[in-house]
Amino acid sequence: MTDAAPRLAVVAETLLGAPLPVRLRAWDGSEAGPPDGPVLVIHDRRAVRRMLWRPGELGLARAWVAGELTVEGSLFDLLDRVAGLLWERGPDQPPVGPTVSTAQGGPGPFATLAGLARRAGLPALSDLPGARWRDAAHRAAARELIALAGPLPPPPPPAEEAATRRGGARHSKGRDRQAVSHHYDVGNDFYERVLGPSMVYSCAYWSPGSTLDQAQHDKLDLVCRKLALRPGDRLLDVGCGWGSMALHAAREYGVRVTGVTLSREQAVYARKRVADEGLTDLVDIRIQDYRDVKDGPYEAISSIGMAEHVGADRYRDYARTLHALLRPGGRLLNHQIARRPEPDEEAYRIDEFIDAYVFPDGELSPLGTTVGELERAGFEVRDVEALREHYGLTLRAWVARLEEHWAEAVRLTSPGRARVWQLYMAACALGFERGRLGVNQVLAVRPTAAGDARLPLRLRTWEVEAETV
Repeated sequence: MTDAAPRLAVVAETLLGAPLPVRLRAWDGSEAGPPDGPVLVIHDRRAVRRMLWRPGELGLARAWVAGELTVEGSLFDLLDRVAGLLWERGPDQPPVGPTVSTAQGGPGPFATLAGLARRAGLPALSDLPGARWRDAAHRAAARELIALAGPLPPPPPPAEEAATRRGGARHSKGRDRQAVSHHYDVGNDFYERVLGPSMVYSCAYWSPGSTLDQAQHDKLDLVCRKLALRPGDRLLDVGCGWGSMALHAAREYGVRVTGVTLSREQAVYARKRVADEGLTDLVDIRIQDYRDVKDGPYEAISSIGMAEHVGADRYRDYARTLHALLRPGGRLLNHQIARRPEPDEEAYRIDEFIDAYVFPDGELSPLGTTVGELERAGFEVRDVEALREHYGLTLRAWVARLEEHWAEAVRLTSPGRARVWQLYMAACALGFERGRLGVNQVLAVRPTAAGDARLPLRLRTWEVEAETV
């Protein structure tokens, strides 16, 4: 029989209470759903089995990483349709899929399909049959999913899944090293294919007509200007990555830079760049936890895309540590992704896909929480600039580069790793574009005893594009 896709479509629409936003093609060649747009291809019934055993995003993410799910057509289009079903329902309509926001600021990329079982109340497989399902239609849907899933149990998780939970307490130094290594030590050649020559792995600063490399150059220069760097200043770059910020600050502003990272591969790459540019007298790249930096004071600190790794429970210590490393009058530029605040912050949960495959132990906080913690640590917050739209553009550029260099990326890592980065970056791009995520540059100062922030009266000039007026 070739009826798997129509059967899956009926199950999905029963549990969602809404039409399917995308077309399905099942392992038996059958299709169902809207005829236009992208097609979610289910190559193997193991994908359904994973969902039953692990209802929620992680089961579907495992199927994606394993290659049991692919998209024919535009991945962005597919995710946009899914996001529309999840995020644009009226106030009188119940949410579709999971109602708990994820570490990326909202339900994850495959939450519509992954949330089928959760929305219907599917219990753990050991608790079946479906006595806890709400009504006859939902019980019938459960039986249909079980029939479609085939022989149990599911295959093991893909090799790309993180194993950091064996590394001690969350955000201990040892476990943080493992988490950083999982994300960054996947090959510098791979990151070159995705990031391009700039080797900057954070939101760029775009102008009309900018290329990715120009936008990243402009972001680094924006940070340097906000920090009011002067020749001879000491700059600490926390989470220095492949050294791009350190090199720019030393080359263009004549400052002495200490860059710290927990990634050995990043440090090796950054040190070579420093040597190749003849800047070893100005730039020192260390494999070091920021908590172990003891050679302050510094005139300035840049933390670009690093604070997301700190953790909510450790953020106050992070802020206090950086405050102590600055001399009075010193400046901090904290560039950090933010999520929307929850009505009940206790309900916040880390996204399963991101936690397992991308940023283990990564946590996002609302902007207000970040600003409050910086102030409690003794900082005076002087400027906040939101760059949300800029990150959507940056992520789309990275996805384009990854897809352009797909064969090389797969060869340099693995097919599963390339699929992780493709899905993660495309889904996050939509999160920024739809306002589920934000990214902000917070400029803060450790004031002098006399209250001197040592900043100009006007920090920046507002620019408004004509079409937005």
